[in-house]
Amino acid sequence: MVIKSIENELKQLDQNLQTMIAAENPILYSAAEQLFHAGGKRIRPTILLMIAKLVDDNNRISTEQKRLAEITEIIHTASLVHDDIIDNCDTRRGVNSVHAIFNNKIAVLAGDFLFAQSSWYLANLNNLNVVKTISKIITDFAEGEVQQGLRLFDNSISIEEYIEKSFYKTASLIACSCKATIMLTIDNRNTQNDFYLYGKHIGLAFQIVDDILDIIGVSENLGKIAGLDLKNGNLTAPLIFALSVKNELYKLINQEFQFTQDTKKAVDLIKQTNSIQKAKDLAEEHIQLAIHIIKDKYNYKDNSEILSICYNITNRIN
Repeated sequence: MVIKSIENELKQLDQNLQTMIAAENPILYSAAEQLFHAGGKRIRPTILLMIAKLVDDNNRISTEQKRLAEITEIIHTASLVHDDIIDNCDTRRGVNSVHAIFNNKIAVLAGDFLFAQSSWYLANLNNLNVVKTISKIITDFAEGEVQQGLRLFDNSISIEEYIEKSFYKTASLIACSCKATIMLTIDNRNTQNDFYLYGKHIGLAFQIVDDILDIIGVSENLGKIAGLDLKNGNLTAPLIFALSVKNELYKLINQEFQFTQDTKKAVDLIKQTNSIQKAKDLAEEHIQLAIHIIKDKYNYKDNSEILSICYNITNRIN
């Protein structure tokens, strides 16, 4: 996704990230740098930079808002390092994950280092309310991982519980960082809350689409092994919807996909239902809620680029 109006800002962001993650220990630096060299969609900083422009009368992005976009990407990357260890994922964005190249201990330390770096830069924004808002993300990450860990291979999980877990693991980061971006320049609680909700719905839609791609995608497109969520016992929207019509899935879940063909069989069963479409409809509901916020209250300006971000999320599975 290329947004022309912030192309220069994103290039500068990539350059700044290399400086911000510098470490004296070469192993630690190499481990932390691994994911940044692998690239990524930069969807989170793109969203933050776009909403910063949208709410400013002169379409300007402050230095603090640019730095917050960088901080958010570091936090996101740190969470990926830890996620790959927990999920036993050996590839990320098409390249070997940090723990696969080094080991789990180095990967944990690299993730901790990135969290520490983001905290230091966050403190230097000298805005206590922003610090409080962004700090909540770290707590939510932990809550989401615990919830997911407790519900592995649990075929009683509901869509509501899945959405709650998805908020903690993914949507909280976008929601809180969107709110914090507004807090840096606008002292209006209603506007701050509008963009919190915008970020929340975008984040939930993004996670649901990722979970659909885990079922229908191929490894080359995902940058990781397709069906990994199922294999790890992480039951997502397409499977949860399919459980009501394919009883065979209960057996596969109860035996924790222990046989080689079990994951493929589960994917085939899900594809025989309308569950993927139902999951896509759920993602679209959240996209429309996000769009409504922008169109309803911020249609007095050119909001086409930020709306294109919304549309592109579900287009990934078309």
